[in-house]
Amino acid sequence: MSEETEAPEGMEQVLTEVGPRLRRIRKERGATLAGLSTVTGISVSTLSRLESGHRKPSLELLLPIARAHQVPLDELVGAPPVGDPRVRAKPIVRHGRTMLPLTRQPGGLQAYKVIEPARTAPAPDPQTHEGYEWLYVLSGRLRLILGDHDVVLGPGEAAEFDTRVPHWFGATTEGGAEFISLFGPQGERMHVRARPTRKGKGED
Repeated sequence: MSEETEAPEGMEQVLTEVGPRLRRIRKERGATLAGLSTVTGISVSTLSRLESGHRKPSLELLLPIARAHQVPLDELVGAPPVGDPRVRAKPIVRHGRTMLPLTRQPGGLQAYKVIEPARTAPAPDPQTHEGYEWLYVLSGRLRLILGDHDVVLGPGEAAEFDTRVPHWFGATTEGGAEFISLFGPQGERMHVRARPTRKGKGED
Protein backbone atom coordinates (compact mmCIF):
# COMPACT_ATOMS: atom_id res chain seq x y z
CA MET A 1 0.00 0.00 0.00
CA SER A 2 1.33 3.45 -0.89
CA GLU A 3 2.35 5.63 2.04
CA GLU A 4 1.42 8.81 0.16
CA THR A 5 -1.78 10.25 1.56
CA GLU A 6 -4.38 11.72 -0.75
CA ALA A 7 -5.45 15.30 -0.33
CA PRO A 8 -8.84 15.78 1.35
CA GLU A 9 -11.82 16.33 -0.91
CA GLY A 10 -11.68 19.85 -2.36
CA MET A 11 -8.07 20.38 -1.27
CA GLU A 12 -6.68 19.11 -4.58
CA GLN A 13 -8.61 21.82 -6.42
CA VAL A 14 -7.23 24.48 -4.05
CA LEU A 15 -3.66 23.27 -4.66
CA THR A 16 -4.22 23.23 -8.43
CA GLU A 17 -5.24 26.89 -8.39
CA VAL A 18 -2.19 28.06 -6.43
CA GLY A 19 0.19 28.03 -9.41
CA PRO A 20 -1.87 30.32 -11.70
CA ARG A 21 -2.53 32.61 -8.73
CA LEU A 22 1.20 32.90 -7.96
CA ARG A 23 1.90 33.78 -11.59
CA ARG A 24 -0.89 36.38 -11.68
CA ILE A 25 0.21 38.11 -8.47
CA ARG A 26 3.85 38.17 -9.60
CA LYS A 27 2.97 39.69 -12.98
CA GLU A 28 0.66 42.26 -11.38
CA ARG A 29 3.67 43.47 -9.43
CA GLY A 30 5.89 43.53 -12.50
CA ALA A 31 8.29 41.05 -10.89
CA THR A 32 10.39 38.49 -12.78
CA LEU A 33 11.15 34.96 -11.66
CA ALA A 34 14.81 35.94 -11.31
CA GLY A 35 13.94 38.96 -9.18
CA LEU A 36 11.60 36.95 -6.97
CA SER A 37 14.28 34.27 -6.62
CA THR A 38 16.76 36.86 -5.36
CA VAL A 39 14.33 38.17 -2.74
CA THR A 40 13.03 34.79 -1.50
CA GLY A 41 16.11 32.59 -1.91
CA ILE A 42 13.99 30.07 -3.85
CA SER A 43 15.53 28.90 -7.12
CA VAL A 44 14.08 30.09 -10.43
CA SER A 45 13.37 26.49 -11.46
CA THR A 46 11.38 25.82 -8.27
CA LEU A 47 9.38 29.04 -8.68
CA SER A 48 8.67 28.13 -12.31
CA ARG A 49 7.52 24.63 -11.32
CA LEU A 50 5.27 26.09 -8.61
CA GLU A 51 3.59 28.42 -11.09
CA SER A 52 3.15 25.66 -13.69
CA GLY A 53 1.71 23.24 -11.13
CA HIS A 54 4.58 20.75 -11.40
CA ARG A 55 5.61 21.42 -7.78
CA LYS A 56 3.16 21.18 -4.90
CA PRO A 57 3.14 24.31 -2.73
CA SER A 58 4.32 24.11 0.87
CA LEU A 59 4.51 26.59 3.73
CA GLU A 60 8.30 26.87 3.47
CA LEU A 61 7.87 27.98 -0.16
CA LEU A 62 4.72 30.09 0.16
CA LEU A 63 5.72 32.08 3.26
CA PRO A 64 8.76 33.83 1.71
CA ILE A 65 6.75 34.47 -1.48
CA ALA A 66 3.92 36.05 0.53
CA ARG A 67 6.47 38.24 2.36
CA ALA A 68 8.10 39.29 -0.91
CA HIS A 69 4.73 40.29 -2.41
CA GLN A 70 3.55 41.75 0.92
CA VAL A 71 0.23 39.88 0.78
CA PRO A 72 -1.52 37.60 3.29
CA LEU A 73 -0.76 33.93 2.88
CA ASP A 74 -4.42 33.11 2.31
CA GLU A 75 -4.39 35.34 -0.78
CA LEU A 76 -1.80 33.04 -2.35
CA VAL A 77 -3.78 29.86 -1.67
CA GLY A 78 -7.25 31.34 -2.05
CA ALA A 79 -8.40 29.68 1.17
CA PRO A 80 -11.75 30.96 2.47
CA PRO A 81 -11.92 31.88 6.17
CA VAL A 82 -13.40 29.03 8.20
CA GLY A 83 -15.05 29.36 11.59
CA ASP A 84 -14.22 33.06 11.87
CA PRO A 85 -17.18 35.47 12.16
CA ARG A 86 -15.07 38.53 11.40
CA VAL A 87 -15.43 40.18 8.00
CA ARG A 88 -12.16 39.98 6.08
CA ALA A 89 -11.59 42.78 3.60
CA LYS A 90 -10.48 41.49 0.23
CA PRO A 91 -7.27 43.23 -0.91
CA ILE A 92 -7.45 45.35 -4.06
CA VAL A 93 -4.33 45.18 -6.23
CA ARG A 94 -3.78 47.93 -8.78
CA HIS A 95 -0.55 48.55 -10.65
CA GLY A 96 1.40 46.57 -8.07
CA ARG A 97 -0.09 48.52 -5.15
CA THR A 98 -2.18 46.60 -2.57
CA MET A 99 -5.09 48.40 -0.90
CA LEU A 100 -6.95 46.94 2.09
CA PRO A 101 -10.38 48.59 2.56
CA LEU A 102 -10.98 49.64 6.17
CA THR A 103 -14.52 50.91 5.61
CA ARG A 104 -17.53 49.01 4.28
CA GLN A 105 -20.23 51.63 3.77
CA PRO A 106 -20.64 52.92 0.20
CA GLY A 107 -19.98 56.58 -0.52
CA GLY A 108 -18.58 59.19 1.80
CA LEU A 109 -15.14 59.09 3.37
CA GLN A 110 -13.28 55.86 2.54
CA ALA A 111 -10.28 54.49 4.44
CA TYR A 112 -7.58 52.14 3.12
CA LYS A 113 -4.36 50.64 4.35
CA VAL A 114 -2.06 50.82 1.34
CA ILE A 115 1.06 48.75 0.72
CA GLU A 116 3.46 50.26 -1.78
CA PRO A 117 6.08 47.55 -2.44
CA ALA A 118 9.76 48.16 -2.98
CA ARG A 119 10.03 48.19 -6.76
CA THR A 120 11.15 50.26 -9.67
CA ALA A 121 8.38 52.81 -9.73
CA PRO A 122 7.08 54.02 -13.09
CA ALA A 123 7.82 57.57 -14.16
CA PRO A 124 5.55 59.93 -12.17
CA ASP A 125 2.37 60.76 -14.06
CA PRO A 126 0.38 63.25 -11.93
CA GLN A 127 -3.39 62.98 -12.26
CA THR A 128 -6.38 65.06 -11.17
CA HIS A 129 -9.89 64.06 -10.09
CA GLU A 130 -12.64 65.16 -7.75
CA GLY A 131 -12.07 64.59 -4.05
CA TYR A 132 -9.84 65.24 -1.08
CA GLU A 133 -7.18 62.87 0.29
CA TRP A 134 -5.25 62.47 3.52
CA LEU A 135 -2.17 60.21 3.80
CA TYR A 136 -0.40 58.97 6.95
CA VAL A 137 2.81 56.93 6.59
CA LEU A 138 3.11 53.91 8.89
CA SER A 139 6.48 52.58 7.71
CA GLY A 140 8.97 53.07 4.90
CA ARG A 141 9.16 56.19 2.76
CA LEU A 142 6.58 57.49 0.32
CA ARG A 143 7.28 59.95 -2.47
CA LEU A 144 4.51 62.50 -3.09
CA ILE A 145 4.34 64.88 -6.02
CA LEU A 146 1.70 67.58 -5.57
CA GLY A 147 1.65 70.45 -8.02
CA ASP A 148 5.13 71.99 -7.87
CA HIS A 149 6.07 70.10 -4.70
CA ASP A 150 8.11 66.88 -4.70
CA VAL A 151 8.52 65.51 -1.16
CA VAL A 152 9.32 62.24 0.61
CA LEU A 153 7.21 61.32 3.63
CA GLY A 154 8.59 59.12 6.42
CA PRO A 155 6.91 57.23 9.29
CA GLY A 156 4.58 59.44 11.32
CA GLU A 157 4.35 62.11 8.62
CA ALA A 158 1.06 63.04 6.97
CA ALA A 159 -0.12 65.02 3.97
CA GLU A 160 -3.53 66.25 2.87
CA PHE A 161 -4.53 67.74 -0.44
CA ASP A 162 -7.31 68.55 -2.87
CA THR A 163 -7.14 65.86 -5.57
CA ARG A 164 -8.04 68.42 -8.21
CA VAL A 165 -4.39 69.49 -7.89
CA PRO A 166 -2.14 67.29 -10.11
CA HIS A 167 -0.71 64.62 -7.81
CA TRP A 168 1.15 61.30 -7.77
CA PHE A 169 2.59 59.08 -5.04
CA GLY A 170 4.67 55.93 -5.14
CA ALA A 171 7.80 54.08 -4.12
CA THR A 172 11.10 55.86 -3.58
CA THR A 173 14.52 54.67 -4.67
CA GLU A 174 15.03 53.57 -1.04
CA GLY A 175 12.08 51.15 -1.01
CA GLY A 176 8.34 50.99 -0.50
CA ALA A 177 5.99 52.07 2.25
CA GLU A 178 2.83 51.26 4.16
CA PHE A 179 0.37 54.07 4.78
CA ILE A 180 -3.22 54.91 5.64
CA SER A 181 -5.27 56.74 3.03
CA LEU A 182 -8.52 58.57 3.74
CA PHE A 183 -10.30 59.67 0.59
CA GLY A 184 -13.46 61.71 0.17
CA PRO A 185 -14.74 61.40 -3.42
CA GLN A 186 -16.88 64.53 -3.05
CA GLY A 187 -14.22 66.52 -1.23
CA GLU A 188 -15.18 65.41 2.29
CA ARG A 189 -12.55 66.18 4.91
CA MET A 190 -11.75 64.84 8.36
CA HIS A 191 -13.26 66.76 11.26
CA VAL A 192 -10.92 67.14 14.22
CA ARG A 193 -12.97 67.40 17.44
CA ALA A 194 -10.15 67.58 19.99
CA ARG A 195 -7.03 69.71 19.84
CA PRO A 196 -4.13 70.18 22.30
CA THR A 197 -4.75 72.94 24.80
CA ARG A 198 -2.40 75.89 24.79
CA LYS A 199 -0.09 76.31 27.76
CA GLY A 200 -0.61 79.33 29.90
CA LYS A 201 1.97 82.03 30.41
CA GLY A 202 4.83 80.98 32.61
CA GLU A 203 4.30 77.26 31.94
CA ASP A 204 7.21 75.23 30.59
